[in-house]
Amino acid sequence: MVYSDNVKPGKLTPLQGLFWPLLLAGSCVFSYVPTIHGLVSGPWQTEQEGHGPLIIVASLWLVWQSREQLRAVHLSPAPALGWTCLLLGLSLMFLARTQDVLPAEAFSIIPVIIGCVLLSAGWSALRILAFPIGFLLFAVPVPDWIIDAVTVPLKVFISDSVTRILYAAGFPIAQNGVMIMIGSYQLLVKDACSGMNSIFALSAIGVFYAYAFRWKEKIRSLLLLASIIPITILANFIRVLTLVLIAYYGGPNLLEGMIHDLTGIGLFLVAVILLFAVDSFLGVCVSLIGRWRRKQT
Repeated sequence: MVYSDNVKPGKLTPLQGLFWPLLLAGSCVFSYVPTIHGLVSGPWQTEQEGHGPLIIVASLWLVWQSREQLRAVHLSPAPALGWTCLLLGLSLMFLARTQDVLPAEAFSIIPVIIGCVLLSAGWSALRILAFPIGFLLFAVPVPDWIIDAVTVPLKVFISDSVTRILYAAGFPIAQNGVMIMIGSYQLLVKDACSGMNSIFALSAIGVFYAYAFRWKEKIRSLLLLASIIPITILANFIRVLTLVLIAYYGGPNLLEGMIHDLTGIGLFLVAVILLFAVDSFLGVCVSLIGRWRRKQT
């Protein structure tokens, strides 16, 4: 038997080497088409979960940023654990789809992706892709029972704080749970004013920013992430306070439509600005501590 000079026996071309990983990835993507359709037509259209598609884009960008590391990875597939993760994820997807539990169905794609990476490349590639894969958790809709358990206490806390501040300032105001009575008007603090929408989106932004730009400064990153919830609560307090004052001076009709939406957008912008302000403050603190340590030595 004579072989050609150009092709050596037993050596795969790049296209051949990618055939099975691409076939595996394509099969998994095809199996999740109904899940993606359910997310697009459902939770991703709401204010609370509307950031889902952006999370996927951000994860893909992080994978692209890691392309040089992935090229240098020595392929060493882990078939046993890979198949375990893949089958567990697909089983969860099947059960969740038959029971119409969209959050669990969306979550199942994470073990499926982990299984595909282990089957195709192994642990070295999975370590590189760990954060982009984990970041996809922010694209998974939060179950309603969790939202209900957290939203009510936040609404009561914000309503009580606004009432106390305005009462101390001399306004004729009272409160009953999430109902605020000011002057002759009654205002109901809705779920959108609890801060949950902002907490989800701002948490995603904070985690992405800390990983992409502050990952080498672990303490600074952790402090920045810890500030997300207080920042969000403060921003929502400012929003509810603003809406109550608008209703008192201009009537509750002004709160309908554009003004309410604009305060929501303004709330998120204020929260983002506060997040970066905290990051700048932490940077100054880190710099001052570094100078103090150098002087001590």
